[in-house]
Amino acid sequence: MTAARGTRASGPPRRQGPRPLPVHLLSAGATWQSSMLALPFLKSGLLPWKADLSPHAAALANELGETPLPDFASAVEAEALRRADALAAGIEAYRRHPYRRNLADPPAIWRDGTTCLRDYGPDGGRPLLIVPSLINRAHILDLHAGNSLLRHLAANGVRPLLVDWDGPGAAERGFDLTGYIAGRLERAFDAALDLAGAPMAVLGYCMGGLLALALALRRRREVDRLALLATPWDFQSGNPAFARFIGALAEPVQQSFGQLGQVPTDILQTLFYLADPNLAIRKFMRFATLDPASPEARNFVATEDWLNDGVPLALGVARECFGGWYGANTALAGDWRIAGLPIEPGRFAKPALIVVPAKDRLVPPVSALALARALPQATILQPELGHIGLVVGGKAPEAVWAPLLHWLLHG
Repeated sequence: MTAARGTRASGPPRRQGPRPLPVHLLSAGATWQSSMLALPFLKSGLLPWKADLSPHAAALANELGETPLPDFASAVEAEALRRADALAAGIEAYRRHPYRRNLADPPAIWRDGTTCLRDYGPDGGRPLLIVPSLINRAHILDLHAGNSLLRHLAANGVRPLLVDWDGPGAAERGFDLTGYIAGRLERAFDAALDLAGAPMAVLGYCMGGLLALALALRRRREVDRLALLATPWDFQSGNPAFARFIGALAEPVQQSFGQLGQVPTDILQTLFYLADPNLAIRKFMRFATLDPASPEARNFVATEDWLNDGVPLALGVARECFGGWYGANTALAGDWRIAGLPIEPGRFAKPALIVVPAKDRLVPPVSALALARALPQATILQPELGHIGLVVGGKAPEAVWAPLLHWLLHG
């Protein structure tokens, strides 16, 4: 459950999100204020437009015709105020929503530091090790009783064994990617093998897909198939300016958070915001229109709670991710190594399922498809879903869960 750490006299702790709230509010205000400032330039034809927007600009100018600027300005101001009210209403509706996650996690069957392994059962099911990202809670894959990929798999012949990273503790703050993969993840994999035996399938989601790939290459004898969901590989395709910006942050992040040993959650959330600055505005304005008692509203709140409950990232990992993956594109270039081993997808000559959500704004499809092309036995699934929608969206059970289950059990 995502909540502020403090408590109130009565009721549950107040939600923090959307997080970081000041960034989202400032972005919305700046966007709408800039519309007001641009009006004289629009009317005079001096407003510069991107090439792909020029036809829309011409149509708008024609539609405006001889409308007096004061009248047009009043209409734009009224629309900006309407949107501000809708955004505020959506945020307040989210923060007051009665939903709280009360789904009990399966017990940990193995633990090392802040990491544990959770067994979703049943005994005899097809063993599947699941590796989520390091910067979000694992329960996006087990969101609530009515929307859980892991419980769906467990009810249909698979034994999901979930690596639950949690946030970095004193030991984990000293980790780099080798520490997490060649150390912590391999020990979790050994515990899964002791429990369920080999061969074992491995599934990774987002950043967890890169960790899962590295594990599969290091343990090819025991891993017989690999599923990667929304996993980037060519970090400089799709949005190269964003990649260069993240790469340039490697040294400032090191300087700013060296003593802390980790990058705080709100810094990471701000980087997610930069990938699509208007996403939260659109989401919360739409949420204001939903029936709070509807399944869609509950799913929205559950997902936002998960998003806002992110965890910090160990500084050594952040340095490799920012400067290596994004800045130098080390994965695509063949320069990414774990404990000295190059992570080369071409060496995993076993079945692989690559799920590439077509509407993914965080991992551009072209980035994930580069990984699919590098794997010798890749099957590609491209659902019309987004980065998070592919596991918890309304269309996910049919578009992703069902084909994933079939691939795991029948190939």
